Amino acid sequence: MTEPSRGGEYDVAVIGGGLVGSALAWGLARSGRKVAMLDEGDIAVRPSRGNFALVWVQGKGLGMPEYAGWTKQSSDLWGGFADLLREQTGIDVAFRRSGGFMPMLSEEDLQARANTLMRLHNQPDMIRYPYEVMDRETLRKELPFIGPDVVGGTYCPLDGHCNSLRLLRTLHKGIGMLGVAYLPNHRVERIDHRDGGFRMATAGGEIRAGKVVLAAGHDSLRLAPMVGLSAPVRPQRGHVIVTEKTAPFLHHPTGYVRQTDEGGVMIGDSFEEAGLDTTLQPGVSSAIAERAIRFFPLLGKLNVVRSWAALRVLTPDGFPIYEESATAPGAFVVTCHSGVTLAANHALTLAPLIAAGDLGDRFAPFSARRFHVSQAA
Repeated sequence: MTEPSRGGEYDVAVIGGGLVGSALAWGLARSGRKVAMLDEGDIAVRPSRGNFALVWVQGKGLGMPEYAGWTKQSSDLWGGFADLLREQTGIDVAFRRSGGFMPMLSEEDLQARANTLMRLHNQPDMIRYPYEVMDRETLRKELPFIGPDVVGGTYCPLDGHCNSLRLLRTLHKGIGMLGVAYLPNHRVERIDHRDGGFRMATAGGEIRAGKVVLAAGHDSLRLAPMVGLSAPVRPQRGHVIVTEKTAPFLHHPTGYVRQTDEGGVMIGDSFEEAGLDTTLQPGVSSAIAERAIRFFPLLGKLNVVRSWAALRVLTPDGFPIYEESATAPGAFVVTCHSGVTLAANHALTLAPLIAAGDLGDRFAPFSARRFHVSQAA
């Protein structure tokens, strides 16, 4: 491990202990850096503990083909990433790249989905990948338990899923084994760029580091201007339902329903503009449950064991922000709403670039400057 750089006691301070921050801290430590990961307490809003756990490619990137390519790359890396975590920690995060489906309940929805995928793949500079639009009978051969209302769907062999709570636990165990200082109850109040590095005033005392990475989810909105960056993110609420365990019947994830490695069935999703309110809305839960039963009628016989509402971290266009500060070099912001899908890229591709101190031209499309250009226009 290298000696800490001139800026302070750590080479890099990662602010945020969720999936994005943990993946980056793991990758930075593997790159030989002395890393601290600053986290809030148990009362923090934690999207990483409320997500749907998909590793999803199909349909992503309309309006930004670079994001489609970035997503595909992460999916391609995920198998090796899961292997590395298992070899290091002994924990299997249950990643399966079995291919994913988006079933549809009307011919209009199926045609709209097909048109969207066609437009996505017709974009200039798009890195194309295989997908298929299926009629009902073709889909039923792969998903034999679909209900009579399902008219067809789309399929992509690059899609998969994992156990995301186990992934977060595994990353935290892994960073501990790599010597990362995990500092909970260290909410950052102020960041100063001076003396060749960064000083962070936190609830647990001052932390100094040569570089700082903002991976704080919703709180990056507050922190980014302290280092000359912008992170215009907003929360969007989504509901998830989990059923009791049942015999395996769904061997592929879908965009709305997936059976976990432990046997329970996860049901989503919803899209609600509700600020930071995570109060469960029974009407929303009922609506997504009813839709899920139309997809797979056998779900109507299962008991619900858990239900919750969690918050996505969304930028104005839904795509990630990856950027280094021009006025405070060594400060980076990393924010996205696909922390599971992109975990492999964050750990294996992005973290080494941050360690080296240069994101390069590849990440220019992901700069928050794109929002300022849009406003000026």
